[in-house]
Amino acid sequence: MSYIIDRRLNAKHKSAVNRQRFLRRYRDQIQKSVSDAVSNRSIKDIDKGGKVSIPAKDIGEPVIYHGSGGHNTRVLPGNKQFSTGDKVNRPDGGSGSGGGKNASDSGEGEDDFSFTLSQEEFLDFMFDGLELPNLVKRQLSGVEEFKKVRGGVANEGQPGRINIVRSLRAANMRRIALTAGKRKRLLELESQLNVIDQKEESLRDLLLREEIINEMAKVAHAIKRTPWLDTFDLKYNLQIKQPIPRSKAVMFCIMDVSGSMDQATKDIAKRFFILLYLFLQRNYERTEIVFIRHHTSAKEVDEDEFFHSRETGGTVVSSSLKLMQEIIEDRYSPDEWNIYGAQASDGDNWGDDSGNCKKLMSENLLPLCQYYSYIEITPHDHQALWHTYEEVRVEHPDKFSLQHIIGIEDIYPVFRELFHKKVA
Repeated sequence: MSYIIDRRLNAKHKSAVNRQRFLRRYRDQIQKSVSDAVSNRSIKDIDKGGKVSIPAKDIGEPVIYHGSGGHNTRVLPGNKQFSTGDKVNRPDGGSGSGGGKNASDSGEGEDDFSFTLSQEEFLDFMFDGLELPNLVKRQLSGVEEFKKVRGGVANEGQPGRINIVRSLRAANMRRIALTAGKRKRLLELESQLNVIDQKEESLRDLLLREEIINEMAKVAHAIKRTPWLDTFDLKYNLQIKQPIPRSKAVMFCIMDVSGSMDQATKDIAKRFFILLYLFLQRNYERTEIVFIRHHTSAKEVDEDEFFHSRETGGTVVSSSLKLMQEIIEDRYSPDEWNIYGAQASDGDNWGDDSGNCKKLMSENLLPLCQYYSYIEITPHDHQALWHTYEEVRVEHPDKFSLQHIIGIEDIYPVFRELFHKKVA
């Protein structure tokens, strides 16, 4: 029996090309495996790569076998159970069909095929098919805004932008350059005149002195005829258009920390916020995040206090929306920042406050935001805040969305539903 061993070296980047081909071919299976991994991972590991598995039956490839021709000599071990001519029955149990761990009643099975995805590949599959509304950068869509900035000086411009200092400096330099030879000649004539004056006067010296004086007058007149200021000297302040950068975003995370929000509910909210933050990071060069927690009053905090502080109280949602508006006006101008909001709550709110929330959201916040999403985390029926936000969604369907989450397994499907790519 002969064997063929391929010892040829892989071409440069061949492995990378083969890997990308494999990922494209089994995209659906890998997508499902990544979706399961996102639901089961801890918060700290949600943005990392790792090992994923797909059923081995899905990766079957055509195989070419060598025919069993010629003469073969084999040495087989003997046994005490069978004799020549006996038929061997198929075993009752196989290796299992559920990933190689459980028994199967079919008598056959295969282990799942496992491989490791890099962090970049994992996030690519996690965000595949997602698109934040209004996410296209304004530069790419052709709707750019510019600001005028100083760009030096130019020889042409508007009279109101003339640069007096530069113009006078240019005029002085021009006069020096144009009259340098004449001034030098004038100095030479003055020197000759001094020499003649020191000699004894003769008829020849008197005639020469008169000629020198006449030439000096002509040179001085030529110098004086040089324009003091010419149109060529005028310099103007140049203003150029500079595009306002649009590739940065800020995400406001707003969470209810009233007594009805237990730690499990906060954990679900944190997973959702992390997914949205990672998504924004992949679409903007610079991404900032602002944490706002509220009960009867709102407060901007850091991430650790946002998720782990034990401070609780009643619920007044409008306090967080007012604080968000104040922070936007103070630090994040909509002319320079793409603003996104994400709010998590169990739906509880003080009865008279829901109307304030609708007014703040519709009139103040949504005109400033690219998108705002609200998730209600509760196994119970919807409360007043949900019904209020439903009215906001009807008025602003392109900028506002809301979804209901019951358990941790709903986070990723809800996230995909909120930001599913719209087909034109």
